[in-house]
Amino acid sequence: MYRFALAGNPNCGKTTLFNQLTGSRAHVGNWPGVTVDRREGICHVGDTEVTVVDLPGIYSLSPYSEEEVVSRKYLLTEKPDLIINIIDATNFERNMYLTSQLTETGIPVIIALNMMDEIEAAGDKIDIPKLVKKLNTPVVPISAVKNRGVDELMEAAVKTAEDKGGNYFHSVLSDTPVIPIAADIRKITAKYGINISLFSAIKLLENDERIIDSLDLPKEARELIELVIHNSEEELDIEWEIYVADLRYRYIAELSAACIKRAHSPEELTVTDRIDMIVTNKYLAIPVFLGVMLLIFQITFGGFGSFLTDGMDRLVNSVAVEGLRGFLIKCNVADWAVGLVVDGIAAGVGMVLVYLPQILLLFTFLSILEDSGYMARAAFIMDRLLRNFGLSGKSFVPMLMGFGCTVPAVMAARTLENERDRRMTIILTPFMSCGARMPVYAVFAGAFFAAYRGPVVISLYLLGIAVALLSGIILKSTVLKGEAETFIMELPNYRFPSAKTIVLHVWERAKEFIVKAFTILLLASVVIWFLQSFSPALKYVDDNTQSIFAFMGRLLVPVFRPCGFGEWRACVALLTGFVAKEAVVSTLGILYGVGDASSTAAIAGALANGFTPLSAYSYLVFILLYMPCVVAFTTIHKEMNSWKWTFFAVAYQTAAAWLMSFIVFNVGSMLF
Repeated sequence: MYRFALAGNPNCGKTTLFNQLTGSRAHVGNWPGVTVDRREGICHVGDTEVTVVDLPGIYSLSPYSEEEVVSRKYLLTEKPDLIINIIDATNFERNMYLTSQLTETGIPVIIALNMMDEIEAAGDKIDIPKLVKKLNTPVVPISAVKNRGVDELMEAAVKTAEDKGGNYFHSVLSDTPVIPIAADIRKITAKYGINISLFSAIKLLENDERIIDSLDLPKEARELIELVIHNSEEELDIEWEIYVADLRYRYIAELSAACIKRAHSPEELTVTDRIDMIVTNKYLAIPVFLGVMLLIFQITFGGFGSFLTDGMDRLVNSVAVEGLRGFLIKCNVADWAVGLVVDGIAAGVGMVLVYLPQILLLFTFLSILEDSGYMARAAFIMDRLLRNFGLSGKSFVPMLMGFGCTVPAVMAARTLENERDRRMTIILTPFMSCGARMPVYAVFAGAFFAAYRGPVVISLYLLGIAVALLSGIILKSTVLKGEAETFIMELPNYRFPSAKTIVLHVWERAKEFIVKAFTILLLASVVIWFLQSFSPALKYVDDNTQSIFAFMGRLLVPVFRPCGFGEWRACVALLTGFVAKEAVVSTLGILYGVGDASSTAAIAGALANGFTPLSAYSYLVFILLYMPCVVAFTTIHKEMNSWKWTFFAVAYQTAAAWLMSFIVFNVGSMLF
């Protein structure tokens, strides 16, 4: 069994290759001690089992970001059997800088020259044999998105691992003063019983403090190394860090000129350039982005999405709820047990599962936008706007992720080096409407705004963005003063999305949603049923107005009456929303005593007794803006590493939710 590491730049097709190799046999966690994703999977090459480790996308092995630190630490300490270095062939020069470092780690390397289908389509040519000869490293042309060359790549990778790299070893710094000086440094460390790779020696030459600290060299060894570095810089009249980087870039430029023939001049407009003339246009970019999102939400929550939901509704109601009720009654099960199993568990969980098709539809669209390269443009075009509100385009990336789930979005804020920007992003990201809120939107939009579901739902998403931007102005003028950091981001070429990548991505979301439904939401449904079925004296009650929940809800009524939903059942549902936003739907279905609680028509009719269209929209505004869930709370604390900032974030979000609901209801009452 071998362990191969996938290493490459962001947007080089690494994730697509990983999915082609591992499919559903992959699992995702975090690297020890950090929140950067760790992805591992199993693939088989003939009779050989290979564990594939997907390293974070990085541009170099220099310690400038957490991703680079994680990747470098893994390679230098875990020492996989082989590194598969994925290179975007359409951006050969940029990708090669990382390659020039990987070949110096002492670990066998094989290069996967990806996106060769795009090279061929553009009429460009890459001389693979010449590239192999100059790099002295195996090179396999592939197209990960089309699954071309992947089998050949893995066969070559296993052979290279079996040979332990064979004769393949090369540094682009060969025949330069770097190698002999690095050799002197390696001799010094060896005297003290510490054998290091050429890469580590070069990083010591560049005065890399993390490498120095990790080696734990004796004071005498450090002094000798510093003397070697100082004398060589004096003799050559150079600064090693700048000199080494310059040598790498020169080599890459020469290699590219020797091995690549472009069919078109760099000045000639590509398809990507032509599309960007519209989607990144100064005046058209934001209207185009809003138009795309409006179309997505109209399809998801309009006729097509409703058709899918209605079908799921009938299936869940007839099979999971009424079918189960009939079976239990035939078995002469006690009434309270029927109520627990059917009205508590089946109806509560079923109410949420009804909206699974719409959730998957939305994530399919978002995956297509991301895989095509458009989402990177969205961050780019928003940078100028966000700077007016104390943020940068780099903050927009985790905020975009917030439309999926707040937890990984908050974690993604770690990519911001500036602490002020990181805190600002973490506080504002929960205002982006996560997927867990979708079932609540769908229920209320169907009940009160059936003819305008799409526009109503997208208005909530836009309101969340608007509140985040307004909050940015407030925070940057008060508790988080300062300027946003500079935003630099690569815009990848537009590509046809990979069907397999999209399916796997959507499957992960579906699995996450279903697991939550049958764990957290199932437990929540049981607790909700208990609290609405028993009095404070723990006596079973038929009238839930005498229940524990009713008692709790009446305490909250004065707080939310000014917002238009001063009804105890609506207030209590907000409490269960702290567990998971989907639980709001289950709670309302159970508390309103809907017999077939998984039926959207039934719950819509029941809600009409407690809400008006205006109070329903005000309620949705509060759902949109208050703290997403307990898991998000713990994640915010972990990332903030401060209880003070965590409670400030929660208090600010809750206050913003109440204030906006109050404004919507009272202004609406004056206008309508």
